[in-house]
Amino acid sequence: MNRFLLCTDLDRTLIPNGVQPESAGAIERLKRLVSREEVALAYVSGRNLSLIEQAIAEFSLPRPDFAIADVGATIYRAISSGWQQSDAWDAQLAPDWKGLTHGGICFLLGDLPMLQLQENEKQGRHKLSFYVPLETDTQKLASEMGKLLKQVKISANLIWSIDEKAGIGLLDILPASAGKLHAIRFLMQLEGFSRENTIFAGDSGNDLDVLLSDIPAVLVANAGPEVRSLVSNADTDTLYVASGGYLGMNGNYSAGILEGVAHYWPEANAWLCGMNEMNELKGC
Repeated sequence: MNRFLLCTDLDRTLIPNGVQPESAGAIERLKRLVSREEVALAYVSGRNLSLIEQAIAEFSLPRPDFAIADVGATIYRAISSGWQQSDAWDAQLAPDWKGLTHGGICFLLGDLPMLQLQENEKQGRHKLSFYVPLETDTQKLASEMGKLLKQVKISANLIWSIDEKAGIGLLDILPASAGKLHAIRFLMQLEGFSRENTIFAGDSGNDLDVLLSDIPAVLVANAGPEVRSLVSNADTDTLYVASGGYLGMNGNYSAGILEGVAHYWPEANAWLCGMNEMNELKGC
């Protein structure tokens, strides 16, 4: 039996908390898909584990088999008693920060006034998160940060995104070996999932490393113009941009994820469609 891995971002990808409408029935179809024995579900999010659990409860999301949290800085496996954190992943990341945690990195960058520390619950052992005003020259800021980190030989990955609702920039600082892409690759290798049987769905700037990689990916239709522009020249063999129409849905959020699933895994049409839909609806 083939094993499939569906990886998805949460906010404004699976969770319909953007300004665009959600298609009726889309999340129920997705729940049907991931309930199948051959399909494993991984949430890949900037949220920490507590906030991922909060989202599962608040939005009645299916419980995943894996959680890649803190923008790829931590990996968890769902077990009967809760969650099991991957010590192997933590050990792989630690050398990049010379054994420091987020507090030590924050101290190094304390003299940069445009960086506003995010709330405690948004920090992680290997994740330091700031708010950044939208008018900030991010290239200049990244250069200044790079110089400070280089002085102490810290290898870091800077991930920029935008909270459209709040009108504020977001900056996550991770070990260079972290990030959503590296964490997904680690999980694929650990669990034996092939590239062909893996899909990632996303919508924002902190999804770009995966969206522009060789891992099959889908950009949901509600993604903003900035991200659409950045992926406009991407390899169309490994990035599918949802546009709506599949099963009569609009391509936003879980509808877009399902549209991408049907594109990459044709066998999934039979899992998602009723007999009438197989005969009549676009995409079936």
